[in-house]
Amino acid sequence: MALSLSKKHKRRLSMTSLIDVIFLLLLFFMLSSTFSRFGTVDLMAAEAGQGVSGETRPLFLRLSPGQISLNGEVVALDRLAQSLGQLRAQQENSSQQVLLSLSGEVTSQRLVDVLAVLRGQPDLAVTVMG
Repeated sequence: MALSLSKKHKRRLSMTSLIDVIFLLLLFFMLSSTFSRFGTVDLMAAEAGQGVSGETRPLFLRLSPGQISLNGEVVALDRLAQSLGQLRAQQENSSQQVLLSLSGEVTSQRLVDVLAVLRGQPDLAVTVMG
């Protein structure tokens, strides 16, 4: 009895399916990612020990989900820059500090909108109170 040893044929692995999968993954990650830069928001948190000079009085801005009040007066978001300009014109100093207080469930988008308006004002130091 003769034993017949069958030769194992090495079958080459097809790279086509592997290339297809890599291409699909590459396409997925390219389409699902964003290429725009996200803007940064500079925040300065209030800390103990920081004082305001007696010459300048800070402006108090209270931000709630329904309204914005500047020094106790309700202001619309589109009129905030004008109201800030009027209040700053009454004061003699060029630099001004704004204390921003958040109340209720203020969304981050609303906070960013207000900070964008405040950033447009020259020589304005904004402090977000926790």
